[in-house]
Amino acid sequence: MKIEVFTLCDAATDNRGKLNILGTFDQIYAASMPIIHPACAIALRVRFDKMEEGAHKVNLQLVDPDGRPVFQPMEGEVLPRMAEDVDSVAVNLILNFQHVKFAAFADYQVNLAIDDISVASLPLRVREMPRPHLA
Repeated sequence: MKIEVFTLCDAATDNRGKLNILGTFDQIYAASMPIIHPACAIALRVRFDKMEEGAHKVNLQLVDPDGRPVFQPMEGEVLPRMAEDVDSVAVNLILNFQHVKFAAFADYQVNLAIDDISVASLPLRVREMPRPHLA
């Protein structure tokens, strides 16, 4: 198994196996806390080899700096299948989030586990909007 794409973005779509990603980011700016981020997505593309054909459990979790979940983990399953003449197949997953509440300016993390094994993580920095300098 190989993670080919794992990104936080404004939006993503899957069009017959083609993963389309719009506006990848790793920082959110706000004037004050708490903030509610209106919408975003995680775009994920995982390649499985022939010997990995079959069901795989996927778990995605957004955690605060202390490792506490910001919301319930997202869990699902992928089932890559391959024709006899195919050695690997890529599976696209798009997980949409709406109205995510952040309680503090901090460094958050998006953690990805497949089959209960941690395989990747993404930083998400929530920062105070810079104030303009007055001369």
